[in-house]
Amino acid sequence: MHAPNQISLAAKASGEPEFREIGLGPWSETHPGEPRPDDPTSPNYDGRFDSVLLNDGDRRNVLDRYRYWTVAAIKADLDARGRHDFEVAVENWTHDFNIGSMVRTANAFQAKRVHIVGPHKWNRKGALMTELYQHVEHHPSIAELVESWHHRIAGEIAYERAKAGAAAIHAHDVAVDGDNKHLHELLAEIDACDARIKELQAARVIALDIIPGAVPMETYTFPKRCLLLFGAEGPGLSEKALELADDVVYISQFGSVRSINAGAAAAVAMHAWIAQHAVSGV
Repeated sequence: MHAPNQISLAAKASGEPEFREIGLGPWSETHPGEPRPDDPTSPNYDGRFDSVLLNDGDRRNVLDRYRYWTVAAIKADLDARGRHDFEVAVENWTHDFNIGSMVRTANAFQAKRVHIVGPHKWNRKGALMTELYQHVEHHPSIAELVESWHHRIAGEIAYERAKAGAAAIHAHDVAVDGDNKHLHELLAEIDACDARIKELQAARVIALDIIPGAVPMETYTFPKRCLLLFGAEGPGLSEKALELADDVVYISQFGSVRSINAGAAAAVAMHAWIAQHAVSGV
């Protein structure tokens, strides 16, 4: 029989840890005497609140501003606040356990969409239900995904051109009427459309993998509008995914291993986009 490890014994005797409370208890405990926001007769009625969560408490992994809200209300609010311009695609050929972690990270960094490529059923364990707040799309193959993504980009460009054209026509009429304030607003709208079109024209499909010719992430400038392709633990991305990618980017390694965990690599890549394009704020 082995003697007890002294570090383990000391840890047990330390009295640690004391964890902080996460989330909120039932509404009646956290807001005693206050009207419930799910009561239509209440002056602070708000249809976004979930009656079950108000009854039982909300210990979910969500921001405090979303406490007691329904899943649908949270998803709608994320849409209203504006999702970021990068999309995430994960190949699901091996039912990799990292997929859930990638989806959770995509939620944390407010990805526009998450694409699952391959079999419809995927390993949700690591997602911790965060897929419910995302726009998740399924694709039978990487070729179908990339083709549909390019069509979507083309549609967004067409929309911005139409919007700019309509504003230009309106600006002409306003200029004739001499309404300079409204004219300046319309010209600013046209400039915004033109800038957006340039962003969309620069959109790229970016594969994350370590192969000859790949570019180190530390020196890579992510386009604002892009589709990030992630593969499975072990095999990485498929040959077709690498073939269809505009760029292949890798994370520089400095230890003895060739690569880091696929879920961790995806988090690093998404945050690299965030560091270059996102406005900080909680």
